[in-house]
Amino acid sequence: MYELARGPLMWAATVIFLSGVIYRSIQLYLLTRKKERVLFSAAPVKPKERTPAERKMDLIVAVRNSLLGTHPIMAIISTVFHTFIFIIPIFLLGHNLLLYESWGISLFSLPDGLCDTLTAVFVLIGLFFLLRRMIVPQGRIISPAYDYLVLVITVAPFLTGFFAYHQWFDYKTVITIHMLVGELMLIAIPFTKIGHMIFFFFVRILIGSEHSFWRGNRAWPGRV
Repeated sequence: MYELARGPLMWAATVIFLSGVIYRSIQLYLLTRKKERVLFSAAPVKPKERTPAERKMDLIVAVRNSLLGTHPIMAIISTVFHTFIFIIPIFLLGHNLLLYESWGISLFSLPDGLCDTLTAVFVLIGLFFLLRRMIVPQGRIISPAYDYLVLVITVAPFLTGFFAYHQWFDYKTVITIHMLVGELMLIAIPFTKIGHMIFFFFVRILIGSEHSFWRGNRAWPGRV
């Protein structure tokens, strides 16, 4: 099973992941439409230039109305969780060695001890999110079984990787489970809520709104 998980199943998961990302990207693109340009016959009035104090106040208001302003602890925890989900798999030495063996690609790697600490923090935050959904009434009401399953799929590769690094239980069994749940997560990314880790950037670049990274030229149907 180990060789199957490391070879054919890994290739299959990678192909499904890439195909799913391409398919979902095309689907999202087709669901949007190009924004119409608004033309004025009269010369536009140059807006009044805002003073440094006014710009500072705009920033303060924007921060206060954001998650950072309303729930700063949750904002920090969520940011750490979403940052680590990228950093740990990409810059883990063990993953990069396998990547080099398979495709001859070598990436920068973080020290194993640091990755181990980051993984422990990530798993603890995942446990915090799970308990929060179960205990807090507002979270429990809006959390179907699907949300719990998605959270488990997200955390499982990191938890099993932590076990494998410390060689808890039977190593070969744990590393095989680690690869299988990692491949499951890879397959699930384009087709579940986990996909927001990729399509977040797609929407922020493509769709024109106040939350865009820069001026997008498309909009959802029914929006100007």
